Amino acid sequence: MEFGALIRQMTQSVCDGDGDRVAACFTEDGVYHDVFYGAFEGRSKIAEMIHNYFYRDACNFRWDLHQPVSDGTTGYCRYVFSYESLLGDAKGSRTMFEGVAIATLEDGLIMSYTEVANASPGLRRMGFAPERLAKFVDKQGAELAARKEAKGHL
Repeated sequence: MEFGALIRQMTQSVCDGDGDRVAACFTEDGVYHDVFYGAFEGRSKIAEMIHNYFYRDACNFRWDLHQPVSDGTTGYCRYVFSYESLLGDAKGSRTMFEGVAIATLEDGLIMSYTEVANASPGLRRMGFAPERLAKFVDKQGAELAARKEAKGHL
C-alpha cells in the first residue's frame, strides 16, 4: 500500500477505536513506539495498546495528517493529534499535540513506527504539574541521548 494511504488508514483506525485494523497496517512483528506508552511489538500487542491504553486514557480522537512522503522504505508525515482526556483531574479537557511520524516500511506495511512529538504544551494544557512535565521531558531527553544518532553530540 502507498505510504500516504497506509498512514491515513492507521490513524483513522486509531480514531475509530479499531485496534485490529491499526495492527493490520503493521508487519507481523512490527513495532509501534508510542511517545507516552513505549514500544508495543507484534500485531496483538499493537491492538492491545489501542484498546487498553489509548481508549483507557482518552476518547474523541482526531488525527490530521499533512504532507506524507516516502522513498518506499521510510515514510514521514507531519500531524496534529487531539483527544479528550479521561485522566483524573484532566478528565473532560481537550488537548492537542503536533509531531512527525516516522515509519520504516516493508512490503507495503509498517515495520516500525515512531514519532517526534511536541507533547509538553499539550500535557500542560491538560493541567500536568511542572514536576510531572519535567519527568516526561527528562525521559525524552534520556531516550534521545541513548540513540545512535545522538552519539558525539553531548
